[in-house]
Amino acid sequence: MKLKYLLSACCFMLTILMSAQNMYLHCGKIIDTKNAKVLNEKTIVVSGNKIKSIDNGYLQPSNSKDVVVDLKNKTVLPGLMDFHVHLESETNPNAYLQEFTLNEADVAFTSQEIASRTLMAGFTTVRDLGGSGVNIALRNAINQGKVEGPRIFTAGKSLATTGGHADPTNGYRKDLQGDPGPKEGVVNSVDEAKKAVRQRYKNGADLIKITATGGVLSVAKNGQNPQFTLEEIKAICETAADYGFHVAAHAHGDEGMQRAVKGGVKTIEHGTLMSDETMELMKQNEVYLVPTITAGKSVSEKAKIDGYYPDVIVPKALNIGPKIQNTFAKAYKKGVPIAFGTDAGVFTHGENAKEFGYMVEAGMKPMEALQSATITNAKIIKKENELGQIAPGFLADIIAVEENPIDEIKTLENVVFVMKDGKIYKQ
Repeated sequence: MKLKYLLSACCFMLTILMSAQNMYLHCGKIIDTKNAKVLNEKTIVVSGNKIKSIDNGYLQPSNSKDVVVDLKNKTVLPGLMDFHVHLESETNPNAYLQEFTLNEADVAFTSQEIASRTLMAGFTTVRDLGGSGVNIALRNAINQGKVEGPRIFTAGKSLATTGGHADPTNGYRKDLQGDPGPKEGVVNSVDEAKKAVRQRYKNGADLIKITATGGVLSVAKNGQNPQFTLEEIKAICETAADYGFHVAAHAHGDEGMQRAVKGGVKTIEHGTLMSDETMELMKQNEVYLVPTITAGKSVSEKAKIDGYYPDVIVPKALNIGPKIQNTFAKAYKKGVPIAFGTDAGVFTHGENAKEFGYMVEAGMKPMEALQSATITNAKIIKKENELGQIAPGFLADIIAVEENPIDEIKTLENVVFVMKDGKIYKQ
């Protein structure tokens, strides 16, 4: 009995010692996202899951239990945030068939591997904008430490109208279509819109995603028509606000975009055919554009491969995909607020950082691109005092790359060090 208590006491003391252990990160350069500066030769002291201090020079710990991490030849920056991903799936020529061949368990195991890959690419926080609901279970498993992955804010199942983008039975034969409603994320009235939001709350979502217009990859002819009334969007946004949610709106066509902005959404995803008038509306209402340039380029290339997509999708992909980068360039120059998001899943997960190169190619300054994926996204989810900066008191989400991304933005495509919540996942 005494041995049992002794072992218990030893384990307790070991736990205390481990939790008290600090990490000293010796950083050659640090990207200060708040002040848009590059800092040289600093030490980040991490205690538990938070940043304790940032000190000049390379401090040595006084406690022999503390750990030193040598990043003197690296550039260190806050963990990146991708605000448009789909962790449950990944592009492949059998994707539409897999809706009928994969079980929920298959999707779950796939999403776990995708989540790990996303984290290893330096994205420590993501917004998952639509899946079957496995994304909610994945978030929970990551938060509980059961699997590795980024911090997830998820919409659960996207909201659509009957036959619209994200109607889960689009393209099915008639006897399989049924009549999905608010529980399945399909709404056709103000009352159903409210019920669908409340159902997402019941399911455990963190935000709401609507498909304000047609989409490229849905098995439907029109990729840009408006698909919600203004009244329905207002009902969704007002109800979402009651539950502490913000609303993201997929939108390619301009009319649907305007309804979404007037209705109260926080972000416009893609924004392909955005007019000058809509850009001004977004500025006035502080609505952010999440450009997803990488996805646009990917679908237009995949559409050229015979049989990769169903026939109804090909003309939409060839028309919409190539236009996204030019729209982003115009919106950026006009001063539309920009939030970083890629639509990963439409292209290969883990290649999210390609988006930075496309943003800079279109005219955005490298530091601004980094800020869009850090302090801007943190603000949208009201975590600006916890995420997006390397600063005392912030969560220790820290990554490192070989070069200074202000000089070579593509270095972000090769992240060599990843820490999330004070734990090192890649070194």
